[in-house]
Amino acid sequence: MTGPDPAGPGRSHRDPDDLARAEVERAVEQALALVGGARSGPVRDPDRREDASAGDPRGDANDAPTGSPHAILNSANSANSANSASSASSAAPGGGTPTGAPHPYPSSPSPPPLSWDRARAVAARAGRAGPPAMIRLPLDRALGHVLAEALGALTDLPSFDTSAMDGWAVAGPGPWACGAGAGLLAGRGPATALPDGAAVRIATGARVPPDTTAVIRSEHAHADEATGLLHARRPVVAGQDIRPRGQECRSGERLVPAGTVVTPAVLGLAAAAGYDALPAVPRPRVDVLVLGDELLASGLPHDGLIRDALGPMLGPWLRALGAEVSGPRHLGDDAEALRDALTGSDADLIVTTGGTASGPVDHVHPVLDALGAELLVDGVAVRPGHPMLLARLPASGQPQRHPEGQPEGQYLVGLPGNPLAAVSGLLTLAEPLLAGIAGRPAQDAYRALVHAEVHGHPHDTRLVPVVHRAGRPGARDHVAPLRYNGPAMLRGIAAADGLAVVPPGGVRSGTEVEILDLPWAPATPWTEGCFT
Repeated sequence: MTGPDPAGPGRSHRDPDDLARAEVERAVEQALALVGGARSGPVRDPDRREDASAGDPRGDANDAPTGSPHAILNSANSANSANSASSASSAAPGGGTPTGAPHPYPSSPSPPPLSWDRARAVAARAGRAGPPAMIRLPLDRALGHVLAEALGALTDLPSFDTSAMDGWAVAGPGPWACGAGAGLLAGRGPATALPDGAAVRIATGARVPPDTTAVIRSEHAHADEATGLLHARRPVVAGQDIRPRGQECRSGERLVPAGTVVTPAVLGLAAAAGYDALPAVPRPRVDVLVLGDELLASGLPHDGLIRDALGPMLGPWLRALGAEVSGPRHLGDDAEALRDALTGSDADLIVTTGGTASGPVDHVHPVLDALGAELLVDGVAVRPGHPMLLARLPASGQPQRHPEGQPEGQYLVGLPGNPLAAVSGLLTLAEPLLAGIAGRPAQDAYRALVHAEVHGHPHDTRLVPVVHRAGRPGARDHVAPLRYNGPAMLRGIAAADGLAVVPPGGVRSGTEVEILDLPWAPATPWTEGCFT
């Protein structure tokens, strides 16, 4: 007969789950007794902030010995819980957490989050880890790419002496004998030398005859038909209105440095210099995976379901950062689907939304653990968006299928699920990473006055949407913080043209703060009053 239940009076039997929990508790007690003296200090509080300058915080993730209470606790949980997924250390390759099942993450104390500026530096270094790939693109496909090499002039510009105006080419002092006819036109072959005292009509862009002294604009000259002489209405200066050969550049001279974004003007210069194709860095290719069972793709929110705001937003935002982006894929809260999507992607960067914390359906960390990914950033001391992460995915054993020659290497940026927190993750991790992969120059840091007190977080950096304002006469331009800046809000960032980097503790009105520019600015001035 079963004896009294030690867990509580009046119970004659125990639930199987209670027995499993009791086994776990006994395992923990035994672990504590065995390793009580193994560590000289207390177990790290995963939420405790540390000064990033004291050392690499990412190293703390591996500080706990394999026999630590935390490790044995997780081992006991894995062995005794029927609903627990296999731990990353014992999972077979390709394993994952079953859909909807609780997972054992974290299996060791979490490292303290990196400071905001250090996390951005880690992302930038990751993007520049290897030499940029190079492809040659015809001019009509090169717009928006980054030059992989400097552009040198292939010829002198202009390549011959050219008339800068419609008028008369003259030689020697005037008046000049002028003949009738169309004269010299652009695109024609070389003209014969012009003798002293002679004048000939010339069109803009036409080749100037040898021995020409100057070009007189049509409106500054008078041709006397009776005498056949051309008279200047103004003093003539030798070389006037002539573009001499090599005036803009000489052959071999550097025109544009490597790392320059190809704009329409760069295309024009390259064409003028004789280029048919440009050496460019391929755009990074990005896959977007939207996680969450509660998300709707259309219609009004209802019954606990909400609209997916990140799927429509991330693609255009990433394209504005210079990436080629596939259409967003909605996976829901499904660990196996996430694993399959990660292993099946050949993009340079995979961006996920949601699932980066440690809740029962937050599968990003466990799946990355199971795949053997390297966490470069696991949490950032920034609000909103602190549970963001950056991981380097392991090589799959098959070469990356990049049609434009991008070197093998794949990263994942895990964004929080709240919209403004996801924007914070984009600017903190995805932007510097993509800039490095694409060979783009880093965004120039600058500071601006903020007109209003901005409250800060006690320990973390805070990113606050702002809009630039022109100063009154005699006053400096400034930025104004926008309302509706909560982690789940987009109303403020929709009106913003930048984000203010607010240090811990906040800033007073009139303080200079660092500004992160957004890739665009508001098209209409409807922010005043509504958001400030």
